[in-house]
Amino acid sequence: MDKDTLFSAFGKWVAPINPNIIPNWQSTTTLDRYVKKLDTLVFLYIFIEAQLEKRKGLRSIMRKLEHDEEFQKQLGIASISASQLSRKNNQLDPEVLQAILCNLITQLHRDARPISGRIGTVKIIDSSTISVCLQRYKWATFRKTKAGVKLHLRVAFADPDHVYPDKAVVTPARPADRSQMDVLIDESDVTYLMDRGYLDYGKYDSYCERGIRFVSRLKDNAVVEEVEELSVNTDSDIIRDVKVVLGKAHKRMQHPLRMIVTTDGRGNEVRIITNRFDLTAEELGDLYRSRWQIEMFFRWVKQNLKLTCFYGDSENAVMNQIWICLIAYCLLLLMKLELGTSRTSRGRQKKQKDQ
Repeated sequence: MDKDTLFSAFGKWVAPINPNIIPNWQSTTTLDRYVKKLDTLVFLYIFIEAQLEKRKGLRSIMRKLEHDEEFQKQLGIASISASQLSRKNNQLDPEVLQAILCNLITQLHRDARPISGRIGTVKIIDSSTISVCLQRYKWATFRKTKAGVKLHLRVAFADPDHVYPDKAVVTPARPADRSQMDVLIDESDVTYLMDRGYLDYGKYDSYCERGIRFVSRLKDNAVVEEVEELSVNTDSDIIRDVKVVLGKAHKRMQHPLRMIVTTDGRGNEVRIITNRFDLTAEELGDLYRSRWQIEMFFRWVKQNLKLTCFYGDSENAVMNQIWICLIAYCLLLLMKLELGTSRTSRGRQKKQKDQ
């Protein structure tokens, strides 16, 4: 990238992308072999811009390039056809974009400084299903009358009001949420927040043995054996705090857990289950409420980026678009963090000068 591009607005957005990742793939695979125009990096920049502007389709992306001379200079090409964009989108190995996303996540881990403190590192896991047309996406198995794609996601806290992707898996919509627990829950000394879709007694026992902490929610039909009633503050919104064992017969858990009974915003009773006995019941109740941060993340991405309508029908095209969507989000957050740091530094320098 030349210096004019580097200091352009778009150049600043994409600057955190590590340019060495793609050449590493080119040296070991056939990536971009014999490609003269639409190489992977140019393709990525084009589709990041399409994400940020929520362009409707490939022809809209093509017209943007045709009528924007500044964008042409940044990319080094003057035009591209919709068929070329489609072909590249279908042929590109999604693992290339996934590697770029992982590198951006590493930068966020360094720059965002995830919340820790007394509670420790907290990560949230959940999934979001994107419904698609069965006739066009027959590979995306879901139900007899509809197809769907599921994004299984783990997010980390950047601050009390923001989360960012930490690990992601894309599958057809049919597999249950808990089918990806082994992929998303793989770190010790981390507390995972999850909903009822991840209830698995066998894995809970394994987490207790491996030092993996979790806070989840019980299903209404869960079999609960109460072992010990723990004290609750009279002025607390916690209804009960109980030491329990889940399951029965051969499905009975070996390790006791802690069940917190509280209420949601509508006054409905909520049973929270955890293997953390070191926190107060109030802290656990507040911690579980933080799980909604991932719901807000999914909502924001669907409303502000191009996630729910795809530019191609193939599995590669869909996965590539989801990875680019997450890449665009990470770039936005990195830019926000950089601007926040710059403003803080400038403010501090001005204050010192005034003094």
